[in-house]
Amino acid sequence: MPSRFELANAIRALSMDAVQKAKSGHPGAPMGMADIAEVLWNDHLKHNPANPHWADRDRFVLSNGHGSMLLYSLLHLTGYDLDLEQLQHFRQLHSKTAGHPELGYAPGVETTTGPLGQGLANAVGMALAEKTLAAQFNRPGHTIVDHTTWCFLGDGCLMEGISHEVASLAGTQQLGKLVAFYDDNGISIDGEVEGWFTDDTAKRFEAYGWHVVPNVDGHKPEEIQAAIELAKTHDDKPSLIICKTIIGFGAPNKQGKEECHGAPLGDEEVAAAREQLGWPHAPFHVPEEIYQGWDARQRGEQLESDWEARFARYAEAFPAEAAEFRRRLKGELPKALTSEKLIEDAQAKGETVASRKASFQCLNELGPQLPELLGGSADLAPSNLTFWKGAQAISPEAPGGNYLHYGVREFGMGAIMNGIALHGGFVPYGATFLIFMEYMRNAVRMAALMGQQAVYVFTHDSIGLGEDGPTHQPIEQLTSLRSTPNLATWRPCDAVETAAAWDAAVKRHAGPTALVLSRQNLPHQERDKHQLANIQRGGYVLRDCDGTPELILIATGSEVGLAMDAAAQLSEQGKAVRVVSMPSTDAFDAQDAAYRESVLPKAVTARLAIEAGHRDFWFKYVGLDGDIVGMSGFGESAPAGDLFKHFGFTVDNVVERAQALLG
Repeated sequence: MPSRFELANAIRALSMDAVQKAKSGHPGAPMGMADIAEVLWNDHLKHNPANPHWADRDRFVLSNGHGSMLLYSLLHLTGYDLDLEQLQHFRQLHSKTAGHPELGYAPGVETTTGPLGQGLANAVGMALAEKTLAAQFNRPGHTIVDHTTWCFLGDGCLMEGISHEVASLAGTQQLGKLVAFYDDNGISIDGEVEGWFTDDTAKRFEAYGWHVVPNVDGHKPEEIQAAIELAKTHDDKPSLIICKTIIGFGAPNKQGKEECHGAPLGDEEVAAAREQLGWPHAPFHVPEEIYQGWDARQRGEQLESDWEARFARYAEAFPAEAAEFRRRLKGELPKALTSEKLIEDAQAKGETVASRKASFQCLNELGPQLPELLGGSADLAPSNLTFWKGAQAISPEAPGGNYLHYGVREFGMGAIMNGIALHGGFVPYGATFLIFMEYMRNAVRMAALMGQQAVYVFTHDSIGLGEDGPTHQPIEQLTSLRSTPNLATWRPCDAVETAAAWDAAVKRHAGPTALVLSRQNLPHQERDKHQLANIQRGGYVLRDCDGTPELILIATGSEVGLAMDAAAQLSEQGKAVRVVSMPSTDAFDAQDAAYRESVLPKAVTARLAIEAGHRDFWFKYVGLDGDIVGMSGFGESAPAGDLFKHFGFTVDNVVERAQALLG
């Protein structure tokens, strides 16, 4: 049987060989953390290489994702469907082994990591999802949800501010099945971190309420083993194991230096490392006895088989709960879901309400039908209106709730939501003011990149929020959201479009949805059945004229009512005017050419877009011959009505601009 050192050296060799062949990558972290990974994966990690999606598997997150060859080596060695050829094509086009771990490329990769700190945040979300799902489904004598989330992280993850947000919340929620390993090697790309990172990390995490195991020699398996065993005994606190390691361990001339952090070692140093590590094998060659020492397939099959037997007993005792568990883990919606009825009901009621209030009404209807909804707000629930009447706050004493108070942690909220979605069993939604989307921007991008279902409730969507002033008034944020691939963005004009947006969001499984909602009341718009059916096509004719229109007014959100009023006045002047409501530009752009032409005929070049956001986005719809009533600067502090008048969002201004277009 190979020694632990020999098994760990397989990681080091594969990592330095792959980086060297690619002429690009980060060999230092995989070589430094190999001993920690060997103990964790061979002695503690509960997984089945034959089924990377087994529901009760442990989750492993490499937050310091630049060390991706560590994860790829582990997946290959333990028996996942990731062959040696894929390792040899590290960082190459269409390879499963991308430069950073990418969800959906290599089997066994639980999340896309690379933006530092977000992997830790994802791990917090996964651990929270495990604890909540366990509280909702486990029964006395029947434990079907019982797994640990393990996370590797480095100095960079801890320097990023998001680490504070999520570690603080993890401690508050007492996530005892979260164990993080800090690769304390003292090196980042710029060199020795003591010049810019002198935090007492142990005291910092103790202050968060974590259990901390300090001063572990990351190259001594017995110390690593003891630290993990100790962490397992603290089920009321997340654990941080601080491992002192040598970056690039085994490379005699570069270990412990920044030279091995983000660049290949070089042929001579790779050869020297082979000699120092006692690894005489050719590049990418792993002896059979090493593979046998790593092979986790038989053990993984047994672990899953044992769980399946437990689940069968659970299903016999609790058939309804078992069926619900299966449904939620598959991401299937309940057959009895009637979310589309929300649209019809809103049209029948005809209420004039703020779209944030309309969203709240939708949640009150959806919540009882969708127990997988797991909501939250970044300390703004009374303003975002996300704490629906059946919401139950999650706490250490009551982990089975359906609503998480995130506190003022927008970025942490977004990345934790990603972890919850990745774990499975939940559809997370989270809320803040639209302007503070900027704090969580990269987490929103990661959800879109990974194709994860998450719903963002962004309220106070324009200068219409009023007196709080330009610091709180979003201008360019809508453009930012709309330009993000695979993010569905909705800015509804009334309660009906808000219901349509929520219906689309809960049914969209391939990516996140942003609901951009108003603080102020919005007038109800009348529609026929044809118009109702077209709302979810993103853009549709809300008001039309006889024959071919001379002018098309395009608007979203609170400006649709303005467009309708202006169209009525222009019609009285004998102008043929069409009003197009466009709550979701990406949904409209996805329609076939014939439908888009029916809404925005090319022959009609007199087009005026109206939106209380950055104006430049709308040139794609109005062209160079059209005009835009929008914002080109920041807002001001004043009542909403005064602001709309000041910035030209009035019927008189729209009519005047329209008349100018018509010559």
